[in-house]
Amino acid sequence: MNSTHYLLHLLALSEIHLSSCSQDENNEVWLIPENDVFDGGPGKDGIPSIDNPQFSLVSEVDFLENRDLVIAVKVDDDIKIYPHPILDWHEIVNDEVGGKPLAITYCPLTGTGIAWERDLGNGEVTTFGVSGLLYNTNLIPYDRTSDSNWSQMQLQAVNGQRAGQRIQTYPVVETSWQTAKGLYPEAMVLNTNTSFSRDYDRYPYGDYRTNDDLLLFPIDNVDERLPAKDRGLGILINGETKFYPLTLFNTNSVILDQFAGKDLLLLGNQNDNYVVAFEQQLPDGTTITPIATPITSDGMMVDTEGNVWNLFGEAVSGPRTGSQLQQVESYIGFWFAWATFYPDIEIAN
Repeated sequence: MNSTHYLLHLLALSEIHLSSCSQDENNEVWLIPENDVFDGGPGKDGIPSIDNPQFSLVSEVDFLENRDLVIAVKVDDDIKIYPHPILDWHEIVNDEVGGKPLAITYCPLTGTGIAWERDLGNGEVTTFGVSGLLYNTNLIPYDRTSDSNWSQMQLQAVNGQRAGQRIQTYPVVETSWQTAKGLYPEAMVLNTNTSFSRDYDRYPYGDYRTNDDLLLFPIDNVDERLPAKDRGLGILINGETKFYPLTLFNTNSVILDQFAGKDLLLLGNQNDNYVVAFEQQLPDGTTITPIATPITSDGMMVDTEGNVWNLFGEAVSGPRTGSQLQQVESYIGFWFAWATFYPDIEIAN
């Protein structure tokens, strides 16, 4: 097939033809409005997932620019980095990190990168593929064991045998390549040896990331409280959502907040394009309180007990070494995407 995907050739056109998908071939019920599910163009698996990922040492990587965004995942002592310039073309990487089966799912149209656990329960480990369908311009993966369709941003199956099942997510740190290679010099980095012919040096959607007026598919709700393509962290707690724009986070800053009955601790740096969120209380009830200047130049938070915490929420030194902050279910994305999926979302200020 053509090496481009979705609407690459249509970006320069003034009109984009949209066609809603037909009734599911198995006549199965959709948990989202079926008329709002659109065929993105290339068809099922037309955008190929990476199922046999190849990696290089950080020191060997020469295809990334410092400003490129990447997604870092850590399981035990194993850290892997997945660059946006590859994910833009493949959207899903089926992998294992520290022995844990994960799928890195990324939708370039909503800017959302989330690590999904591939164990769907009862020991059933699957892989995910790109269905070619979109809902609210967001990726719909399908699992290859039941052929069910899943909404990436809703974190659940919306069609098929598994309709209604929630996906288990795994914490990630999304940041710039410059920051990631400095923080994790021993990490393994997904490389361009994908067995597919793609131009990984080229972003396939023109000015989409910065053009607030450009959306390629319809969305259910337009919310102009923020510019459409503003990036930030959305959090989900017991059905409530809140959006933390990256612009809230000055260089190496911490925000303490209360939301949905939780005391939250967010670490962020808008220049390095990261923000992560944790519960402020440890499982034993201890409240972690950052010092006045809480984040060091290497992305570590220091608390009033003298503990040093990394961006994965691990205490790496101090009296609580080995402790783990509980990460809040969250992921980074464009404002318009969070606002259309969660119309009642709050905005932090």
